[in-house]
Amino acid sequence: MDPTHRGPVEVRAAVITVSSTRTEATDTSGQLIRDRFTAAGHPVVYSAIVPDTVTAIRGAVARAIECANCIVLSGGTGLTHDDCTIEAVASFYDRTIDGFGELFRARSLAEIGTAAMLSRASAGLVGRSVVFCIPGSTGAARLALEDLILPEIGHILTHVGR
Repeated sequence: MDPTHRGPVEVRAAVITVSSTRTEATDTSGQLIRDRFTAAGHPVVYSAIVPDTVTAIRGAVARAIECANCIVLSGGTGLTHDDCTIEAVASFYDRTIDGFGELFRARSLAEIGTAAMLSRASAGLVGRSVVFCIPGSTGAARLALEDLILPEIGHILTHVGR
């Protein structure tokens, strides 16, 4: 048997909603992400709603990395003065996955037009975990999970584990 071949990777998901206004009852994007992971057979082992502050975001990511290997942050990726998810998370990245943001914006173009250029969606590796930062709308969550993250997460984590 090829020693580099391993069985399927167990995906342990974390979902972090970045918002100063959402609650458990109003966090439709976070709920959609959790539902999609669960439906795909991937347990959600960490979930949080944090305010749009670098300190709160970094704290949640640090906690999520302790138990999850796939972390999705929803919100705070735009251009307003309080959008700071990318600034908070980029310093964690050991490597960036540039193609994720590029594909996300390309797919978004078909749905929302040229406003897709305002998204700073990104992804990167943090140790043996992958972190995805996506816009906070439910449409963005659906696109990211169904079209990009879920189809490739096993493949990504297999490469990360080598």
